[in-house]
Amino acid sequence: MLRLLNTLNKVALIKATIAALAVILLVFVGSRNLQNFDAALVAYLLGTIFAVFGIAYRYSVWLQRPPTRLYWRRSMQFLFSRDFLFYLKRSVKLFFQNILFQRFIYHRSRTRWIGHFLLATGCLIAFAVTIPLTLGWIHFEFKPGNDTLYYAKVFGFEMGSFELGSFIAFMAFHALVWCSILVTIGAVIMMKRRLTDGGLIATQTFEGDWLPLVLLIAISITGLGISYDYTFLQGKTYQFMAVTHAVTVILFLVWIPFGKFFHIFQRLAQLGANLYRYEGKKRGIAVCPHTNEEFATQLHINDLKDVTKELGFDFTLKNGNSHLDLSPEGKRAALAKAHFEARKNAGAFFG
Repeated sequence: MLRLLNTLNKVALIKATIAALAVILLVFVGSRNLQNFDAALVAYLLGTIFAVFGIAYRYSVWLQRPPTRLYWRRSMQFLFSRDFLFYLKRSVKLFFQNILFQRFIYHRSRTRWIGHFLLATGCLIAFAVTIPLTLGWIHFEFKPGNDTLYYAKVFGFEMGSFELGSFIAFMAFHALVWCSILVTIGAVIMMKRRLTDGGLIATQTFEGDWLPLVLLIAISITGLGISYDYTFLQGKTYQFMAVTHAVTVILFLVWIPFGKFFHIFQRLAQLGANLYRYEGKKRGIAVCPHTNEEFATQLHINDLKDVTKELGFDFTLKNGNSHLDLSPEGKRAALAKAHFEARKNAGAFFG
């Protein structure tokens, strides 16, 4: 056990523990000391706490890597600069375009974008509905003497009401049904692509590409099964449906920190990377001394020099310049020139 603990990243472990404890604290605060917490959701809560711990741990380790740490530091530096309002507006715009509407993938394929958009939209809405319910932040109740008006409470405070049998009630109580339909359609589209695209067939793996889609479909189908059961079967198969759904959801939560689902949280960092590229262009473009053509931002080249030195690689040349000042084409030319000189000094160009 001690040997296992010694292999863990201590900084990440502390941050992950704090994140998990913060979730537990928010459960007590949001549910009014468990007064509004649904005990039937305790298994989901444990899965959520584990997912938060794992995500916080892996994200912390990821941010400790020199390239990622530099991007993160630069992003915060640019965001909270004198151009704060401009970069805040740009970040919000990019959030809606690339996170909510998944526009970054549209240029690759319209069908692929539809599948990705349906998956993302269904998952985001489902998270927005289930996490507050699981943590006890939201609950519904009748008021004494009125068995037709349903009250929604957030953190114990009344936030609105609606009549049972109304359109609002129908949409609210079936929110996860709509999410399940979106996710199922999106997952099927992505599965079809993985069955027909030759490049994907050659490189895909079960745990990396198929398992996430299988889990999402399993969660959606079992969730739809619960709704179908209490709507048409009077709860006759509820126990089976509820247990099966709980198992698939908990597997999903446990898998988030370790599999492809983790990119959901990494995607947010792309907003900072966009700010970095934009600021780099403002500060000037680097020109390759070999081709005399622009190829990258000077900011990126300077930061790359610092990161490579931090990692133990020094590409400084004898004349004080750096190998990193060359563009990819310039690097290839320098390598060819070095081979030529080596062959020339050896006295034989062939053999």
